[in-house]
Amino acid sequence: MGKKKRQTFGKHARERAIEEKRRLKRERKQAAAAERQAGPEAEQTDTIVPSADDEEHTARSVEGQPVSSSIADVDR
Repeated sequence: MGKKKRQTFGKHARERAIEEKRRLKRERKQAAAAERQAGPEAEQTDTIVPSADDEEHTARSVEGQPVSSSIADVDR
């Protein structure tokens, strides 16, 4: 009887990559199914967005002036 041929590292790595891809796809499908089961109520709670002119979320410097978001100003 002949000896079994050993599997190459490349083939082993490809098989692991395929298994990982399948596992991730299965998890995505399960998450999507769970989201569908939750219904539209769960979707509405995630869509609340504060307005852009809300004072709480506006960044201000110590002097009270709006903070510039430019990277060029940081270097100066």
